[in-house]
Amino acid sequence: VSKDVAKLIKSAVANLQNKHTEAHINVDELVIKQINVDNGPVLKRFRPRSQGRAYRILKRMCHITVIVSN
Repeated sequence: VSKDVAKLIKSAVANLQNKHTEAHINVDELVIKQINVDNGPVLKRFRPRSQGRAYRILKRMCHITVIVSN
């Protein structure tokens, strides 16, 4: 598991614990129900090239949704 995905999963577990503070939630019994990755915004940048030309650089991003349940 990459660092970013591990951080997302830890954040989802922490959000579940904070949202349901009155109910005792056992973290060891939680499972990942669903993970979605969708397209996010694209930053368009230009890099100078030879003979006065410019090449477009697309810096792509994504939205990751993690659903955790008991």
